[in-house]
Amino acid sequence: MRADEVRGVSQLARVTLRGGTSRVFEMHRGIADRAFDAVGPAAAPVRAVHDAITGFTYATVRGALGGGARAAGVVAEFRASGRDLDTDRAGRVALAILNGAHGDLVQREAPGLAMGMTVRVDGRAVPVEPAALAEAFPGTSGRLAVFLHGLTETESSWCFRAERHHGRADVSYGTQLQADLGLTPVHLRYNTGLHISDNGRSLDALLGALVDGWPVPVQDVVLIGHSMGGLVARSALHQAGGGTPQAHRWTSLVRDTITLGSPHLGAPLERGVHRLTAALATLPETRPLARLLALRSVGIKDLRRGTLVEADWSGRDLDDLAPGTHTHVPLLDGARHFVVLVTVARNPSGRVADLLGDLLVQPRSASGDTGDDDRLAFPPDSVHRIGGLHHLDLLNHPLVYERIRDWLVDRPEGPRPDAPRGSGLGVDEHPPIRA
Repeated sequence: MRADEVRGVSQLARVTLRGGTSRVFEMHRGIADRAFDAVGPAAAPVRAVHDAITGFTYATVRGALGGGARAAGVVAEFRASGRDLDTDRAGRVALAILNGAHGDLVQREAPGLAMGMTVRVDGRAVPVEPAALAEAFPGTSGRLAVFLHGLTETESSWCFRAERHHGRADVSYGTQLQADLGLTPVHLRYNTGLHISDNGRSLDALLGALVDGWPVPVQDVVLIGHSMGGLVARSALHQAGGGTPQAHRWTSLVRDTITLGSPHLGAPLERGVHRLTAALATLPETRPLARLLALRSVGIKDLRRGTLVEADWSGRDLDDLAPGTHTHVPLLDGARHFVVLVTVARNPSGRVADLLGDLLVQPRSASGDTGDDDRLAFPPDSVHRIGGLHHLDLLNHPLVYERIRDWLVDRPEGPRPDAPRGSGLGVDEHPPIRA
């Protein structure tokens, strides 16, 4: 681990241990207060002594745990080998889970462990600069397939069960599209615990720089997102002004988008956790548990309604039961848009399939079908349902790839004819991208 990563682990451990102790103390205090209140004024002397002793005890434990974590971090930092966590698959997975679960906290308290949005090749970050891109993508084409993973995942997730399906660990949709259709796969990694709109803004900047710095002229782009990744792609297109005269130049190259199990209308699991958090917060005994649940990342909270726009969360308490505003973000005009959704039920059109979905996302949400005028305009023949699979199967499965390939095999090339040309950010106007 690098020294900054060690410092990050130490800081997170300190915050977690001190916070955990505080939550236990608050639960203890809530239970005790209810008992003393039931007895009445006669319990006042005992209550005063109890509060003084427990307050001192928990403060001592909290300080000792926090100080211990900090001391351990200092010692470990001196012994740090300098080896990057990205070197090992286990380290990459741990970072992805940590960032997905608490990405906003990680960015604030332990920036050395925060995952920025980067292009990745063989597990390493590639600077979005002409020389670095030419070295990382030799013999590339100008037709790009950009892959965006989902919550707590990395670019390696696209090889899910590759050995089982293909007999090789490195086979993914990207490698197959390159072999079959000549598309160059570009895999991204990002902090899934941040707001979807923040990641959308980062994607907008990265794709602008990528197109400008690509070794050969970019002819067209397809965006492929699994779960949250599909929402980040939609947010980026919206924030880049896709389909408008002010659109950033890269948006005119997007001919196709494919979302794989993306919760366009929100995820039922997060809605359930949101309601549970509110219910636990009503009683002193369970209020600390509510605070613990509320620590989940803002990226996860955005999945409750599929929030893509900053205005929908800025200045709001994300744990409030009041629904708040929700901006309808339409699909990009002039491009083709496709959906693959799966259900654990064998019959993907049955009632059980509608209820359980892929265990994380229901078909109605994945297809953007609100049943009213706010539904996403996916054509019926652009939504493909497969039964007997679960959410992670969408990352790498022969049946899913077959449908993706069929959609893209007759794909038109070049910028969309109705898209604005020469508008938006130029090569020198993009925010700086750091790998």
